[in-house]
Amino acid sequence: MAMATSTQLSSSLFHSQITKKPFLLPPAAAPNSVHGFSTRRLKSLSLSHHSSVSASAASSAVDVTEPVKKSVRTLPFRVGHGFDLHRLEPGYPLIIGGIDIPHDRGCEAHSDGDVLLHCVVDAILGALGLPDIGQIFPDSDPKWKGAASSVFIKEAVRLMDEAGYEIGNLDATLILQRPKISPHKETIRSNLSKLLGADPSVVNLKAKTHEKVDSLGENRSIAAHTVILLMKK
Repeated sequence: MAMATSTQLSSSLFHSQITKKPFLLPPAAAPNSVHGFSTRRLKSLSLSHHSSVSASAASSAVDVTEPVKKSVRTLPFRVGHGFDLHRLEPGYPLIIGGIDIPHDRGCEAHSDGDVLLHCVVDAILGALGLPDIGQIFPDSDPKWKGAASSVFIKEAVRLMDEAGYEIGNLDATLILQRPKISPHKETIRSNLSKLLGADPSVVNLKAKTHEKVDSLGENRSIAAHTVILLMKK
């Protein structure tokens, strides 16, 4: 029997590696083929095999590499939104922004029910990416029973300072049918600015009725929205 050429041996070995079966010599070879394999097909399989080995090596390299530690991004600005709503019931004081507002009913709540301060706290916490007011000051904790909401504001401001931020500006909207807020607006805004340690020029307060629609418009509840911009010190 004639000795196999080096080309035949290489082809046989390659075929064996690809198919995992013994190589059988075909009866005839086409002019543009090597032992029954198209030269184009052989080239394609060779490239595919090389790519597979390269991909496997790359995968192994990734597996043994230590995970890259992501650095915490320090943002120049942070924006937060807060919302709160309370039922209005007879026999409770109506406290808005730390100011006692004369009315025939007030907010039923675990603390003093200051809807404005509550939503301002949530806006600050949201901007900082922290849990909401209900998680930090849960109403299931007896020590917050009847607590002044100024305590919550002071804690939110402390967390803001600790994170290295200050108030850029704040815009709040009260929603209630009664009483009229306009006579008390400046007093509320001034006290809110003081609690926040912010210049009154960056604290804005608006009040809207609810056009006698649903509980807000029927003087059965009060709500507030706040948007705040924090700036890196």
